[in-house]
Amino acid sequence: MNPRKSYRFHTQVIHAGQSPQDWQGATLPPIFQTASHLHPTAEGLSQTFAGQAPGYIYMRMTNPTNRVLEEKLSALEGGQGAVVTSSGMAAISNTCMALLRAGDELVAGASLFLSTYLLFTNIFPRYGITARLVESTDSQAIEKAINSKTRFVYLETIGNPKMDIPDLARVAEIAHQRGVPLVVDNTLATPYLCRPLELGADVVLHSTTKYLSGHGDVVGGVIIDGGNFPWPEERFPDFQPFVEQKGALAFLDKVWREHHVSFGTTQAPMHSYLTVIGLDTLALRMERHVDNALKVARYLRGRPEVTWVNYPGLEDHPSHNVALKQFAGRGFGGMLTFGLNDQEACFRFIDNLRLIYHLANLGDCKSLVIHPYSSQYISFDEPTKQKLSITPDMIRLSVGIEAVEDICEDLGRALDSLSK
Repeated sequence: MNPRKSYRFHTQVIHAGQSPQDWQGATLPPIFQTASHLHPTAEGLSQTFAGQAPGYIYMRMTNPTNRVLEEKLSALEGGQGAVVTSSGMAAISNTCMALLRAGDELVAGASLFLSTYLLFTNIFPRYGITARLVESTDSQAIEKAINSKTRFVYLETIGNPKMDIPDLARVAEIAHQRGVPLVVDNTLATPYLCRPLELGADVVLHSTTKYLSGHGDVVGGVIIDGGNFPWPEERFPDFQPFVEQKGALAFLDKVWREHHVSFGTTQAPMHSYLTVIGLDTLALRMERHVDNALKVARYLRGRPEVTWVNYPGLEDHPSHNVALKQFAGRGFGGMLTFGLNDQEACFRFIDNLRLIYHLANLGDCKSLVIHPYSSQYISFDEPTKQKLSITPDMIRLSVGIEAVEDICEDLGRALDSLSK
């Protein structure tokens, strides 16, 4: 199937990147579990190394199974090309390192995934790189933070776990007026809810571990290049050789040549294969995730033991109107947070769940819960936890696709235990 053909999303998610005619009629891609690929002639291998002829050389560079996933994900996001990586953090790290040099800066929304926050605030300063963190939903603050050293703006479509939603179209306009690209982590929204490239973003990232694969069976990431940013020479002189060689795909080529290959961030072919299978049901799963999440949020709001509920689908949420516009009425995501009286109540609640799994992941087809304050963020000092909205009374719930009645009954039993 031609991934550029204008099929609707529910069809694209199944058929994009499919080539049964090249796979001896198989409707799933072969798993090319091989470290290297045979070349019958010395001249042929030389041409492949030089980029003058197509072909595969070594798994760390490219792999045919991975290429299928790259084509599918690029089509779903409306990109011009993609590179899959060994994890979501590998995708984030490779993207940032391709864009940054010592002395450079980036501007990022302060509502960041834990490991991204640590990368920006703990690791980058060691290399003379400054991340200026501002409120994700404050477009004016983002604009003010951009200066002559800024190389890109970075946002998450839905903040984890703050659940705030920036206006991507507005920030993209600001970034481009100031001559820098917008990079968006679209993990929590997925292309089902939002396609940031269509809103003006230049690069889209995902942890494919989450909703894209959907079954808690793989770890992976992807970098998707929109191919529209011009990479002006005055701000991006290091990009010019890649612009001359690859044109619209200069950024992706820079990522691949300078970082992906050198850092060894290749995704395992089996993980790509399993993600391709998971993607077949992405649209159906997301429909159920967002429907269940809204019902669960409303159920929790009606429970006296729950002190607050944070979900963009609730009409009084600060990001509700932006979400309505940006997600085109398709829903508000599959994750929410809510509060109990204190950490002791959170622990007791979790220990009394029977259906919902307690583990450090999200975006699974199963419902998952965690107490971030005492687990993922346990090593953070108190001021940083407060700045990131990580409080002792907070539970994070990734709502699965089970019968919503069963999810609510399990939540209800655990909440009932708090009064016994």
